[in-house]
Amino acid sequence: MRKVLVTLFVLMPIVAASAAATAPPKQLEPLVFLIGEWGGAGSGNPGQGAGVATFVRSLQDRVIIRTSYAEYPATGTSPASRHDDLMIIYVAEDGKVRADYYDNEGHVIRYVVTVNGPGDVSFVSEVSSNAPRYRLSYKSAPGDIVKGRFEVAPPGKPDAFTEYLAWDSKKRR
Repeated sequence: MRKVLVTLFVLMPIVAASAAATAPPKQLEPLVFLIGEWGGAGSGNPGQGAGVATFVRSLQDRVIIRTSYAEYPATGTSPASRHDDLMIIYVAEDGKVRADYYDNEGHVIRYVVTVNGPGDVSFVSEVSSNAPRYRLSYKSAPGDIVKGRFEVAPPGKPDAFTEYLAWDSKKRR
């Protein structure tokens, strides 16, 4: 009996720690309004476009993965094009929500995620003296709509954001 009690005493913290490690991080909860498939259209520097973004939980709810694409029709000055990207949203060791973004044009952006309020989040890249700074924002709106905005600040002016793209997305599922 003593061996059983000693074994339980030794194993209980390990089992408890294992259960805590597999629980979904609470820091991702404010982003659940994004989970689903979103069809949208918008405009900006690349022109008028339309696309789809899908946010799904993965790795036993420990990350959120966004895949998206936007298609831009040909204009008098540019051919038709398609933009594809992938973003992984996760809780870093410091407890902050971060996101890593990759696209078919070779861009890699490291974001820190800020919750501005219910249904309102911003992804902001770190300041660099010789590179642009980026801000990606999502805000929920009535009718299963999410309004998106992507802004860029020039090197040396990290808070001088100007809009590059804006769109409205409707939840499909």
